[in-house]
Amino acid sequence: MEVNKQDDYSLIIPLLVNNGDVGTKVKEEQYTNNTTTGTASFISTCFNALNALSGVGILSIPYALASGGWLTLILLLVIASSTFFTGLLIQRCMDSDPTIRTYPDIGERAFGKAGRTLISISMNIELYLVATGFLILEGDNLCKLFPDIDFDIYGTRIGSKTAFIVIIAILILPTSLLNDMSILSYISASGVLASVIILSSVFWAGAFDGIGFQEKGNFVKWNGVPSAISLYAFCYCAHPVFPTLYTSMKNQRQFSKVLFFCFAFSTITYSLMAVIGYLMFGSKVESEITLNLPTNKISSRVAIFTTLVTPIAKYALMITPIVDTIETQFQSFCNKRKCSFLIRTILMTSTVVVAMFVPFFGNLMSLVGALLSATASITIPCLCYLKISGIYKRIGMEMIIVWFVGLIGLIVTVVGTYVSLVDLKTHLFVAI
Repeated sequence: MEVNKQDDYSLIIPLLVNNGDVGTKVKEEQYTNNTTTGTASFISTCFNALNALSGVGILSIPYALASGGWLTLILLLVIASSTFFTGLLIQRCMDSDPTIRTYPDIGERAFGKAGRTLISISMNIELYLVATGFLILEGDNLCKLFPDIDFDIYGTRIGSKTAFIVIIAILILPTSLLNDMSILSYISASGVLASVIILSSVFWAGAFDGIGFQEKGNFVKWNGVPSAISLYAFCYCAHPVFPTLYTSMKNQRQFSKVLFFCFAFSTITYSLMAVIGYLMFGSKVESEITLNLPTNKISSRVAIFTTLVTPIAKYALMITPIVDTIETQFQSFCNKRKCSFLIRTILMTSTVVVAMFVPFFGNLMSLVGALLSATASITIPCLCYLKISGIYKRIGMEMIIVWFVGLIGLIVTVVGTYVSLVDLKTHLFVAI
């Protein structure tokens, strides 16, 4: 009987209707069921989504372009279009069943317990490593600003980067204890503003502080294309957060508009930063463009200090789905408030430890982009939608497009992961 009940929620209107338009309508009563518990407005949801999409990726995007050359800008648009499309697929999957609340719920609706487990593991590892990348980012930029500072605790010398990572973690911890999406939207607004300020400051450094835009770059560097695609995929790795944002909305019918606005805004800012950074530094651009900026210029200091805001603005948003997953395992015999505090503190501590031992931002984010982001943000949404909607049973344009986008994700995952692991292994051996 339960199976029959779930089948009643099957998708009725295909994502791609006969006239080629993207369909966003479902039965009105389904929306009514889904919109009774949300509290976040359209604007606050936009801020949260933009904060998830427009973050540390804006610092590594020039490095991605330098890795693959000018031709890979086309691949950036391909990744952006694919991930926007799969964002719509996630919305359609959630519209199909009002009981779906999280990304793992989508996996279970499509493939049972195995689907839930696979998505939960990939989603949480991805978000965890992204949060770890935030701390590495902070350590790198603070060392750039204060290269001569050393820390000595009871006769034990601690490296400046390690100390800065710990200090930043302590500062971030209070924001990680927040779990109300409408409250997080106010913090998210600062994160979105930070991305705009960083882009403006880098442009100012190139245009008015003597750096210039004289670098011509390479049209294409074939050996660097996999790394470039992986980093592009990392820039759009917000999909595990989308179900949380969707269920938090007062009017969930507007979610497709949220996606369109946020993906368009993020793609424009990413493209501008990639072009500006590559013209400024060419093949010498660092994995974080702020590391190339001269610290004696005001614009450079503005960019670097603003970069320090990003983890504070994004960390809580990234770990909230992880905490929700863990809490469901202990909710029956643990006080929710105490359990949440303990989980968030342990997560923070563990990311600090990982950031200390794997301090290579570019390589780590490339691996996250290839292995996890492409899987969670492209391949899995396609597979889940095919199964939930049932369109895999009939050949048509919609099925072909969904399979094609899923194949893009699979190729990025396999090729990008191999190249990223080789590069990470090389850097680890050099460090040792």
